[in-house]
Amino acid sequence: MTDYKDKLGGLADKLKKDKPKTPIQEVQPVRLTAAVKEEEAQLNVWIPKALLKRVKTYGVEFDASLKDISIDALKYFLDAKLKKST
Repeated sequence: MTDYKDKLGGLADKLKKDKPKTPIQEVQPVRLTAAVKEEEAQLNVWIPKALLKRVKTYGVEFDASLKDISIDALKYFLDAKLKKST
């Protein structure tokens, strides 16, 4: 048992003194160009459950978030209304 403790104690000292022989890889995050982000505001609305279910199903099928779907739908609606009025 004493021999084991001596080897263990010697190992700790050896690890502290010896520098690693293999280089340690430095991980640096990838810097993406910052996209110009529009200022946002919160919108809370109550919609029929059936419509919410359809929107969620669409989001799952086309890998889109509820936020993105809502923004696209509102833009499409407003653009269509503005074209009709002119």
